[in-house]
Amino acid sequence: MLTREMSTKAKADGGLYFELYWGENLAEAWSYGREQTRVHAAPDEKAPLPLYGFTLPEEPFLMAERTERGWRIHLPPKVQVEHKQRGDAFAALPGAQLVQDQGRASVTLSDGMTLRLTEGQLSLLVQASVVKERVGPLQWKDMGWLAIVGLLFLSLPVGFLIAGPTPERAAESNARALQLAAEKEAARRKAMGLDTPMRPITDAEREQQQPADAGPEVNIPASFRMR
Repeated sequence: MLTREMSTKAKADGGLYFELYWGENLAEAWSYGREQTRVHAAPDEKAPLPLYGFTLPEEPFLMAERTERGWRIHLPPKVQVEHKQRGDAFAALPGAQLVQDQGRASVTLSDGMTLRLTEGQLSLLVQASVVKERVGPLQWKDMGWLAIVGLLFLSLPVGFLIAGPTPERAAESNARALQLAAEKEAARRKAMGLDTPMRPITDAEREQQQPADAGPEVNIPASFRMR
């Protein structure tokens, strides 16, 4: 009995959530909080539930109202009603769950139930929104964890200043970087054969490099005079 009463209270205190589908595509979604006691529908953008494509007996139409047992969903006259619980597939709603009052049908939205109201290509899914528990005040243990996190956060810049780079460490780092760059450059020059110093070419080497078919040596005057 206690469990049932607590479950009923949770359902009555929760909000309400609607999803409108065109075929398999989600077209609109609406959520109503705990302060809402009634939800009226009409084919009007200014209505609390702007519902188009469904046959409504009057406008606005009382679509949902909060009761002591939870939300009561009033059904439009031409809809096909299906329901499911969490993890189940949709199935036809048993007639025993329908409540008839003055020629109109309604159903109580139980805990974990989702209703699907279908008319033509439109489907309206109705379910209770989850009621989140209120966060209580901070306890002494929470304050202790908060203080530890605060100290760790404040110690990061202090540790950086203490163990951070000094001028001596910066000079050593620059020297290592220059030495590494020099070693890489020496290796590159050695691979290209540029590590041997250059020297002047001797006359014997110059004669050896002269082509055999170059012909006799011709002395050309430094300047010409034309008349």
